Amino acid sequence: MDRFDGRPVCVAGLGVSGRAAARVLAGHGARVTVVDARDGEEQRAHAAELEARGIAVRLGDGETLPEGTGLVVTSPGWRPDAPLLAAAAAAGIEIIGEVELAWRLRPEGAAPWLAVTGTDGKTTVVRMLACMLTAAGHKALAVGNVGTPIVEAVCGSGEPGGAEPYDVLAVELSSYQLHWSGSLAPKAAAVLNIAPDHLDWHGTMDAYVDAKAKIFAPGCVAVYNADDDASAALAERAPGLAGRAGFTLGTPRPGEFGVVEDLLVDRAFTGDPAREAAELAALGDVRPYAPHNVANALAAAALARAFGVPPEAVREGLRAFVPDPHRIQHVADVAGVSYVNDSKATQPHAAAASLAAYESIVWIAGGLLKGLDVDDLVKSCSRRLRGVVLMGRDRHRIAEALARHAPDVPVVDVADTDTGAMDRVVNEASALARPGDTVLLAPVGASFDMFANYPARGEAFIAAVERLAAAAR
Repeated sequence: MDRFDGRPVCVAGLGVSGRAAARVLAGHGARVTVVDARDGEEQRAHAAELEARGIAVRLGDGETLPEGTGLVVTSPGWRPDAPLLAAAAAAGIEIIGEVELAWRLRPEGAAPWLAVTGTDGKTTVVRMLACMLTAAGHKALAVGNVGTPIVEAVCGSGEPGGAEPYDVLAVELSSYQLHWSGSLAPKAAAVLNIAPDHLDWHGTMDAYVDAKAKIFAPGCVAVYNADDDASAALAERAPGLAGRAGFTLGTPRPGEFGVVEDLLVDRAFTGDPAREAAELAALGDVRPYAPHNVANALAAAALARAFGVPPEAVREGLRAFVPDPHRIQHVADVAGVSYVNDSKATQPHAAAASLAAYESIVWIAGGLLKGLDVDDLVKSCSRRLRGVVLMGRDRHRIAEALARHAPDVPVVDVADTDTGAMDRVVNEASALARPGDTVLLAPVGASFDMFANYPARGEAFIAAVERLAAAAR
């Protein structure tokens, strides 16, 4: 465990992970200064709470490195080229994230980590995994981007010597968090999939992939997606692994998890993978059912089995799992048409998985594309489209791709951005739909042009569908 007594540490960012890091560092004797460029009412309230603990807070200036800083702990949203971080790097000052801090502060005998990264599916997999671990009798917690900051799960109140109350942690790790990590060594780790995302933060696709690759540390069991070439390649080239296990939506080979008829099976962690397969669950145990969610279940099962969870606990965990909202969430059936909210599908890879789950779709799409290309997505789903309703700032780019690859599909452009815009979008989608169709909100873009976040966009969709249903009664 690192020693922080009297060490001057700058925490960059006053968000949830920044505040948690500051509290824990102060509890370990560090002299902490938290900096944030914002200076609003919410930030002042957070600052007052930290200052009551003897933590210095500087608001309204997120660019100047505090004098004497010996270590920077950065929030994941801060880009590497942020002025404060660039100044620290130029001065030779180490920069780490809250995840790396948590790893360094683990007490003796700390709970092992089962870690998950990937472009899509991370939150679902860690929540499924936590359910499986709990079903097996372990005291487990899903942490990371799913609520509890990792450093709090590891350190509790932040007092040195505090006992860690968990047997195992299911840890969701973003590419941002992995970028600022250097010594993590999970017991088992999964890379679910890799597709272009967050390139505005990382700068290049290679840098994004390199960040993801850090999760496969020497000594861990690498769980990879055998149907995703990039994920498989990372596992293949990772040095010093304790083992590898793939997962596939097809029939598994020895060393893989996969699907046989309507069963999820394990051919990796059995007595003789070449001859034996362990039945884990049925396809009907995966909720909500969609091909990419079956892949999520297989990945969670592989991590759980790498930790020694028995097959029956995998099934029990899947049955106990409650899906998070705004992820292929069935909202209602109106006049024979299903309405599905996948507001979390904020980039092409996620939207493609969602679109692949339904046969005849009226697609609601649009938002901020973050420079990502949608041509391949539109080409791949064109035969499934009954119609498309576009909204948001970058809707014209989706319209252009539709004109190239699906010229016969009806497209409705909704330029409105006011609070009633989603009602107009849903009504237009309803007019295009026929009984048996699915109206699918899978925006492929971020929400910030029209909504506070993707949950707010999803809630607006749900409310509009509920009004549509009420009018149809």
